[in-house]
Amino acid sequence: MRILLNSLAGVTAITIAILVYMFTYAKRRNVINHSYKVKKETIHGKELSVFFISDIHRRRIDRRLLDKVKSFGSMDVIIVGGDLAEGGVPLSRIEKNIRMLATLGPIVFVWGNNDREVGESEIRRIIRKYGGIVLDNMDTSIPSHPLWGVCGTDDPSSGHVDVKASLKNAESYRYLIVAAHNPYLFRKVEEICSPELMLAGHTHGGQIRIGRFSLHPPGEFIEQKDRAKLISNGYGTSIVPLRFGAAPESHVIKINY
Repeated sequence: MRILLNSLAGVTAITIAILVYMFTYAKRRNVINHSYKVKKETIHGKELSVFFISDIHRRRIDRRLLDKVKSFGSMDVIIVGGDLAEGGVPLSRIEKNIRMLATLGPIVFVWGNNDREVGESEIRRIIRKYGGIVLDNMDTSIPSHPLWGVCGTDDPSSGHVDVKASLKNAESYRYLIVAAHNPYLFRKVEEICSPELMLAGHTHGGQIRIGRFSLHPPGEFIEQKDRAKLISNGYGTSIVPLRFGAAPESHVIKINY
């Protein structure tokens, strides 16, 4: 009996240690830096700085994350790639997160599959309050780099995705960023145009990965000639506040053009 009890105690202790590790791992404030050059006929000798964060869900944006982002210099645009929130997240937390992110630069937001659970009108109100723009099948320019446009799609969960509408003004810009919560939309975008940068999240990199085994592939940054695609692991978690093998991440992207 004593051997059995000792074995159970050992298994319990190991299980608790693993869960504590997964919980702590999920709270990391990783900021990954990517850089590449856009090679077109005219090189302007400029650099565009983009901060991309998706899938915040229930997490809090704090000063320590902002300090890490600021260590890379000033940002020209902050792109929030959907799932800023989910059902049950207090509006006060959502507002504080946006207020914190707005200190980094102008905010552009695209819908995720969970955001509307807290109320579409409330999300719109909070984004507007801090000078941000909601891109649901729309586009906007980047004020400090007017040659660049950002096109954003709604999320497939809304039933109102219109990739063509989001790209209708694509030719008005010299360079283009397309943001979508779900990377499934990349293929539909590429049937119409070839943006210099495409951004998405949604998959959480699988969130819990055992070697190669997980529900989704890991996030990745893919550079193709003078273009790039980023699928982020995301910053927060869903269902359980745990991660393993798919670290939380946000991204600073430096583009020379």
